Amino acid sequence: MPNDLDAMNELHWLIDMVQTIEVGLVVLDRNFNIQLWNGFMENHSGVSPNDIKGDNLFQRFPALPEQWLKQKMESVFLLKNQAFISWEQRPYVFKFKNYRPITGRAEFMYQNITLLPLASLTGQISHISMIVYDVTDMAINKMQLEAVGDKLQQHNQTDALTLLLNRRHWLQQVQLHYEQFARYHEPVSMMMINLDHLKQLNESKGHVAGDRAIQHVAHILKKHLRDTDIGGRFGGETLGIMLSQTDNTAAFTQAEQIRRDIEQAEFSYNNQTVKVTVSIGIYQLDDELNSPDKWLDKVDEALALAKVSGRNCVKTLPALS
Repeated sequence: MPNDLDAMNELHWLIDMVQTIEVGLVVLDRNFNIQLWNGFMENHSGVSPNDIKGDNLFQRFPALPEQWLKQKMESVFLLKNQAFISWEQRPYVFKFKNYRPITGRAEFMYQNITLLPLASLTGQISHISMIVYDVTDMAINKMQLEAVGDKLQQHNQTDALTLLLNRRHWLQQVQLHYEQFARYHEPVSMMMINLDHLKQLNESKGHVAGDRAIQHVAHILKKHLRDTDIGGRFGGETLGIMLSQTDNTAAFTQAEQIRRDIEQAEFSYNNQTVKVTVSIGIYQLDDELNSPDKWLDKVDEALALAKVSGRNCVKTLPALS
């Protein structure tokens, strides 16, 4: 008699824990009919255990990823091993609203789910258990950390004055494009843009005006960047662009548009109107160049040619007629 009472007490405690534990518990039979639906699932779905018991999971919740989830469950039945679904793999299986005050910015509950095989008295795997964990806090914290990391990485790669890539990371792009050309031999060009007479502007109006001029040119330059173009500050008053899938002729056309827009534009400094011009050099990468440094040298030669040709012009090597 005492043993029977102890057993009943243990059963009562187990039922109480199943209903009050802060994880979701769902038991399904081989046909995916619901045999157990605990208090956590009731609280978040609004569906009571008595109302849902015996119903097919996918018929009651048609929004579930049925084919994908069934494949997961079938592997548990077949292999008799547990399976795990991470929120990073799929943010949720059951789309429950998020009510946590700490992570109020999340619209829904992020979930980790464990699928466990349940054996009958004969040892056959007759049921499967779904354990649903609310990991919203962890997921939001991780995404926030990743966002901060992305911003920090972007900050470390960005030139503070122009908001283009800084010299170090732009040169990494030069190296990358050189390696891609060596492998695929697809056309790629480099453009160097140098502000004309910046020293005189610094001397006459001050270095702040010079910085404003560099920002002004960078702002116009960014308007001309295509999705595949990569702009950076090579140093001082010199900006650069990597032009993927672009030959000498197309690069020249793009450079002329940039030069013309800069020539026609103006900015205000200390209630004065300031206009600047730029000189631009271009070189399309070819097989004769055996290093990225050689490529940079060729672009620098083209830029020097633009300067000695009177500035405010575009020059390429070899020259375009």
